[in-house]
Amino acid sequence: MKKIKTQTYNFPVIVEKDEDGFFVADCPDLQGAHAQGKTIEEAISNIRDVIKLHLKILKEDKQDIPNLTPVSMTSLEVAI
Repeated sequence: MKKIKTQTYNFPVIVEKDEDGFFVADCPDLQGAHAQGKTIEEAISNIRDVIKLHLKILKEDKQDIPNLTPVSMTSLEVAI
């Protein structure tokens, strides 16, 4: 049986809640990689699928896959 070689990648994902109450997930390192869901969990699951498809297409087209080290992101409350 042939062993399948896999590669693991880490990408930053930004999740925001829109005005309609949906959670929108974006992967800024992959152009056009956006997804949404009714819950954060659904949005994250959907963006994971989008990223996998995006990487599969890059690989099939023999294009470079970004191999970046994501930096942690947080939100800050600022009062003025």
